[in-house]
Amino acid sequence: MSETMGRRERKKAATRQALADAALRLFLDRGFDQVSVRDVAEAADVSTTTVFKHFPSKEALLFDQDSDREAALIAAVRDRPEGMSVPRALREHTLRMHPGGAGDPEMARFVELTESTPALREYGRRMWMRHEAALAAAIAEATGAPEDDPGCAALAHFALETVSFARGRADARQAIEAAFALLEHGWSAAG
Repeated sequence: MSETMGRRERKKAATRQALADAALRLFLDRGFDQVSVRDVAEAADVSTTTVFKHFPSKEALLFDQDSDREAALIAAVRDRPEGMSVPRALREHTLRMHPGGAGDPEMARFVELTESTPALREYGRRMWMRHEAALAAAIAEATGAPEDDPGCAALAHFALETVSFARGRADARQAIEAAFALLEHGWSAAG
């Protein structure tokens, strides 16, 4: 936490983190549907009112790093190496971030939990797609296109949708690669 953060902000951040950690631990151990908000509050030694001061819903307890994800997406576009296309930068970012779990047992458990729980899967998708406007603006800025350019908006939309597209496929990496090849090079198949 930042040294410039005041005591009150540090306490709030610590409480938020304790809630998110307790929720993740309980959801992984028992399953999302078997854990109540009250269970999370008790595990973090706070009231249920405190839980809702920090998180708008039970689902939000698992998706507490949403602003970090948006910042990373925008950085993938803005900070890409010279000569690298925007679709390629987004492809590399997507492959680093999704599908999670490769080599990390805790991440694999998290992905399994979110994928096997319809409420979490849908909530996660909605949260992910919320970044569409910010990503489209970053693409427009990076390419010198008008802020409301439909091509930039389409690229942002379809780049974000690759995560859903790859979900549940035998080779998610190959699916992501194929989607981004289409975004970068267009349709080239005969027929």
